[in-house]
Amino acid sequence: MFTRSSSGRSPVKRLVALGVASAAVAAACSSGESALVIDQDETSDPPAATDDGAADDAAADDSSPDESAVAPTTTQAPLAQFPDCPTDALDDAAGPVEITFWHGMNDLLEDSLITLTDAYNAGQDRVRVTLQNQTGYNETIDQFIQSSPSSRAVLVQFPEYTLQSFAQSDTLVPIEACIESSGYDTGAFIPRALEAYTWQGIQWAMPFNVSNPVLYYIKPTFEAAGLDPEQTPITLEDLRSTSEQIVESGAATYGWVLDSGTDSGGGWYLEQWFGRAGQPFADNGNGRNAPATEVYIDSDTGVELLTFVQDMINDGLAVTVGDNTAGTDVFFKLIDPAEDGAMTIYTSAFLGGVIDALGGGLAPGLTPDDIGVGPMPGPSDTPAVQVGGASLWISADKSAEETAAAWDYITYLVSAQSQSDWASATGYVPIRSDALDLDPLATTYAEDPRFRVAYDQLLGSVEGSASLAPVLGPQREVRVATANATAAIFGGADVATALGDAADQANALIASYNQRN
Repeated sequence: MFTRSSSGRSPVKRLVALGVASAAVAAACSSGESALVIDQDETSDPPAATDDGAADDAAADDSSPDESAVAPTTTQAPLAQFPDCPTDALDDAAGPVEITFWHGMNDLLEDSLITLTDAYNAGQDRVRVTLQNQTGYNETIDQFIQSSPSSRAVLVQFPEYTLQSFAQSDTLVPIEACIESSGYDTGAFIPRALEAYTWQGIQWAMPFNVSNPVLYYIKPTFEAAGLDPEQTPITLEDLRSTSEQIVESGAATYGWVLDSGTDSGGGWYLEQWFGRAGQPFADNGNGRNAPATEVYIDSDTGVELLTFVQDMINDGLAVTVGDNTAGTDVFFKLIDPAEDGAMTIYTSAFLGGVIDALGGGLAPGLTPDDIGVGPMPGPSDTPAVQVGGASLWISADKSAEETAAAWDYITYLVSAQSQSDWASATGYVPIRSDALDLDPLATTYAEDPRFRVAYDQLLGSVEGSASLAPVLGPQREVRVATANATAAIFGGADVATALGDAADQANALIASYNQRN
């Protein structure tokens, strides 16, 4: 099931190009927001459902190239052509080096980052880090693009979908330069976490807050439906049969609560499902062997996946909450007293917050132990996911001492102990295996296996180019196109037609981006 029949431009011009791309998509979406965002307040109206017979033509013309026939030579960019990373410059600093870190963490996640940073500042006297919360990934990206080099923070947190655009911006120091300069040992790191931020043979960023989608479910609802609350659906077919039993038993109104958000059900999850099916989302090895030129969202794989979801909605087994702008809509639907649901898919990074919310009495009658976590159901019988979340980038055009200070702070954040603390508090995946040997994470994983689900399914990922997330220059804009199509499909639009239109929009965005870069 689910098979598919360096240029010489200046940094300013490159960031202007990013801004132009953002403005174009923002205009198309009528939102006024930058297209390089992770949480949009508004999205464009999805395409209307059609019944003009175009579906048969679109389904019959699945023209996705055979990846075995598209084998470009992997582009390797020489590290020496990019800004260097003099990690030993901190030794020559006259006093504590002050640096600022722009991030997008909020609530429990921000509290955990503050705790780590306070411990770093208190534990040494060479660097002082000031955190500046930009309130979200989108705001962080926009702030960086709109700021002058001198006013940018030395360290910045960017989400995974910005890899190509910022690697090509000539405004950042490749993290690989710091690794080489310092002789830093990455042997304990999860290889896929490092590979996720590698493009054209260079590791551009250091993974920090790694996440992936997991299944959240209400254990008492499973029990009321006669299901084993410790056994969760693994395949999409399992998801449907589980939903059928829940609905038919009357344990909940719906089995599955889903959304069409750009960085969840309408974009990110679709990329994840392609990967789990072993199918590339884009050509040229998901854009990693060479810049992508087209996406395959309208292939047989895409049509089958979203037809499956649409059928579950039409059959009353699933319900959509829309774009899930607040990020919590799917969870509130699980506890809706009028029409509740039993399961939803969302980022593992929410786990700590969900447990805290239930412990605070958000849902009367439910305790923190009543929320279960399982692998993300998908189009195979083996759980597998791609790396999500965000990473750490060092701004170029800073002093050698500031660059070295940023690297020193990064090595603290990704140390085994820090990753143990961070993953245990939040639900993020530790990026290195030796963090599992240290408390508090060792105890957390032993006593609360829910926290380990995201880690285990990341290790179980498929091999090949599909195991890594697609790298697209205008990836955020492409997700907007797929999210609009997904929302239309959830509302009854013809699947093949909606995906065909989205593919056309995405490919036009990619062509425009490639022409400018």
